[in-house]
Amino acid sequence: MRSSTDVSGINSSKAAVGDRLTHVDGLGNPAMVDVSNKDVTVRVARSRAVVTLEAGVELFGKDATEVLSSKGPVFGTAIVAGTLAAKRTADLIPFCHPLDIDSCRFEVKVLGSASVALECEVKTRGRTGVEMEAIVGVSIAAATIYDMCKSLGHGIVIGPIELLSKTGGKNDFGKTSL
Repeated sequence: MRSSTDVSGINSSKAAVGDRLTHVDGLGNPAMVDVSNKDVTVRVARSRAVVTLEAGVELFGKDATEVLSSKGPVFGTAIVAGTLAAKRTADLIPFCHPLDIDSCRFEVKVLGSASVALECEVKTRGRTGVEMEAIVGVSIAAATIYDMCKSLGHGIVIGPIELLSKTGGKNDFGKTSL
């Protein structure tokens, strides 16, 4: 049923994939990770997305803390949407564990008159990390800004979207924030 090469050209032989990917079992089938033997620790993940408006559109003032559109407050609405999305990540991504999220916080940083960065930090006490919750949260927050600003032009670019840091698990990871 599976070919020896997937669409990205990476060798996907069952043994090779099962050895490298945590969500694939020894037979090459998709599988949820068993976290029952992991310790409960505080897990924190932080992600970032950049939203850039169409060339020639200037909307964000240097000291802007909010932008009002005909649909309402852009940043505030994006934060609410991103928080709701982070809480529903397990409903969207098949092998994510449903998590009790202890905290979900956003930071909006105006980069220029046509560009803004969103950062999302998610915390939980559990056996698995919250990287996907942080990434889904910031992605939906960025998509919400797109939706609220698209009347200015559809040439809005979202990206990059990236994980900045994660702590509390087997392997911590960190990049420099903005």
